[in-house]
Amino acid sequence: MIDMIKAILLLLYYGIGQWLPQSSSSVFKWCKLVRARLCRGMFDSCGANINIEHKANFGNGTGISVGNNSGLGVRCFVRGPLVIGDDVMMGPEVMILTGSHRFDRTDITMRMQGMLPRRKVCIGNDVWIGARVIILPGVTIGNGVIIGAGAVVTSDVPDYAIVGGVPAKVIRYRK
Repeated sequence: MIDMIKAILLLLYYGIGQWLPQSSSSVFKWCKLVRARLCRGMFDSCGANINIEHKANFGNGTGISVGNNSGLGVRCFVRGPLVIGDDVMMGPEVMILTGSHRFDRTDITMRMQGMLPRRKVCIGNDVWIGARVIILPGVTIGNGVIIGAGAVVTSDVPDYAIVGGVPAKVIRYRK
């Protein structure tokens, strides 16, 4: 029964919910509520006041937890296992990847080698993720972090760091 309910919620989200306007306008605040209500039944857990924006793509929502006052940005692409803390802001077109292909053998094509096990991404509290950031599998982002637009995060980010670039490096600390 639970699988049937989740399937219906996924159908409603991808058929209608994702196409509703962005919730940044006070006229369209109800869109935020509709998407949040749909996602509560698909994600592993959701805090209070979550914001799932226009055209956010999260697969079937399995393995995703979103904290209080946090959300998924416009046209983002995320997959579980993913834990997003409280008060996380996410810019548009962010990609959070948890899977990757095997490539250790050279006697067969990479396509034929299959996938590596998914690696969890953890995002702390009070984090600001800029537009078009890419976060790779297995990364942990500390509390109070700012990730500059366009950064590619390939390794863990310490608390209160400001990072940017490809690959992302610490530019300075907020404290």
